[in-house]
Amino acid sequence: MVGLSAAPVAELRGGLPLALHYGAAAPVAYALAVAGNLLPVPFLLWGLDWLLPQLVRLPPPFGRWVTRYLDWQTRRHSARLNRWGMVALVAIVAVPLPITGAWTGCLAAVLVGINRWRALPAVVGGVLIAGVIVLLATLGVIRLVVL
Repeated sequence: MVGLSAAPVAELRGGLPLALHYGAAAPVAYALAVAGNLLPVPFLLWGLDWLLPQLVRLPPPFGRWVTRYLDWQTRRHSARLNRWGMVALVAIVAVPLPITGAWTGCLAAVLVGINRWRALPAVVGGVLIAGVIVLLATLGVIRLVVL
């Protein structure tokens, strides 16, 4: 459960329901999923500056794909982050939808140039909020509607 929560794409949206499915109590499932989702955050915030240039230099067509993806992410998040700052970063991480979460929030913070020490509490807060939303949805307390 912790490993799945640390992985991109699934994050705690996959790990928390899985923990509950295997019989973990709700507080334990929440704690494991949040811990797993937060595990890669420091490595992402402080390691992406080194990793991204390496990925851009990959041989064609992979380097071009990475460049396009990074350009798209920068365009997608820069106006929102410049206008709303940390509130936008919390929202990027907290909303449990595809292409959101801690990985995307860390990437957006690095691409836009947000100070890592300022981004860290926003990402942590977003993960905590996302965990509550996913937990309540998994338990049937709230219903998430995707249009």
